[in-house]
Amino acid sequence: MTDGPPALAVEHVSAAYGPYRALFDVTFSVPAGGVTALLGSNGAGKSTVARVVTGLLPSSAGTIRLDGTDVTGLPAYKVARAGSAHVPEGRGVFADLTVEENLKIAFHQRLGRKEVPAALERAYEAFPILGSRRKQQGGTLSGGEQRILSLAKVLVAPPRLLVADEISLGLAPLMVDAVYDGLRRINEAGTALLIVEQQVDRVLGLAATAVVLEHGAVAYDGPSDQALAAVERVLASRGERVVGSQFVGSGADGPAPAGES
Repeated sequence: MTDGPPALAVEHVSAAYGPYRALFDVTFSVPAGGVTALLGSNGAGKSTVARVVTGLLPSSAGTIRLDGTDVTGLPAYKVARAGSAHVPEGRGVFADLTVEENLKIAFHQRLGRKEVPAALERAYEAFPILGSRRKQQGGTLSGGEQRILSLAKVLVAPPRLLVADEISLGLAPLMVDAVYDGLRRINEAGTALLIVEQQVDRVLGLAATAVVLEHGAVAYDGPSDQALAAVERVLASRGERVVGSQFVGSGADGPAPAGES
């Protein structure tokens, strides 16, 4: 971590999907160069936080700062220009383009045409599996390979903050290892990480701090080594538990809004 303002400061933020209130007075921060885990069961509001802090969903109250700069209410492309990147749940690649074409588009936008060849070399060195798939269409890659491709776009031109939303969801253990290795590399390059995750043990092994959400509000904000106990207390109050590092819920509170976790 470095001195100065936090990479992300979320201050008394609320948000809604139409009449459905999803976040209530959420406050936390991600230290510059640090890693923060964002935990909670389905419907707790984790993905809503990811969308709000990256400009994909407007907040209804509160302030969001990136590196000390107020980005509250800015559209997603302006938030990205301010220094953030968002790797959403799912795959997020151009299915009809090859791996190399996907990378070239991203690097051209971030670095300019002259820097693309060198950026490609760095990406293939960091993620050899992409080099072996460079002529393969993005849509034919496995889910894990597509998420690695999404990370490679970020690694070559690291932002100040990366928001990774359920990036290991549905992946085989070996691919989860590769994804987390990529996240570690990005953090070592100086990027702060906010990781939305269901695999509690995995993310707490990387994060120094953790935030636990319950019903759209912060139930815990502190060191990651105390977060698992906090998660278990929150889940126990809802008749839920962690099994094999995964959240297992009773479903008593009903379904989350579409796409929410």
